[in-house]
Amino acid sequence: MKVSREQVSENRRRILDAAGRLFRARGFDAVTVSEVMKAAGLTHGAFYGHFQSKDDLIAQTLTHVLTHTRTGDDPAAFLDGYLSPDHCADLAGGCATAGLGADTIRQSPSARTAMTAGLREQLRRMTARIPGADEDERRRQAIGQWSAMVGALILARLSDDPALSQEVLGQTRAWIAGMQAAGTAPGEAADSTAAG
Repeated sequence: MKVSREQVSENRRRILDAAGRLFRARGFDAVTVSEVMKAAGLTHGAFYGHFQSKDDLIAQTLTHVLTHTRTGDDPAAFLDGYLSPDHCADLAGGCATAGLGADTIRQSPSARTAMTAGLREQLRRMTARIPGADEDERRRQAIGQWSAMVGALILARLSDDPALSQEVLGQTRAWIAGMQAAGTAPGEAADSTAAG
């Protein structure tokens, strides 16, 4: 029985969605192709109609999850949602950069290329939402904010102390919001204190 192009596209999306959730929840090495296909509701044999290998699946999954990451139009709402307890607890559905960044370093060149493309796009979106005329300054702020957000989420997730996790999220959120309100890039405060 011939499968329509629409069904092929839908099956591929289901595989990428399932792989994205499983990889974020457990890491690349702990997830098998069979588990991904089962979670997608498809047979293992159907895998090779969509992907050449598990490495290919990893790279394409990264492209998929990073492409479908939304920052929204409201930077304050994005910050609050990103550094929230709910997002911290949502390993399977949360940020792919925080969940898979360290694992991606040890993956294929195509996986690293996908992660790099996702990073570039995230920084472009954040830079576009930062007020001000100076493009270099806006980009610097975007890099500082995204680095602080991803780092805080990773630190909050690795702690087995809920109070410490909440403190890391809350203090980072407050620090970034304070920098935004003051119109200061996150690195400038450290630079001025180091000079003094």
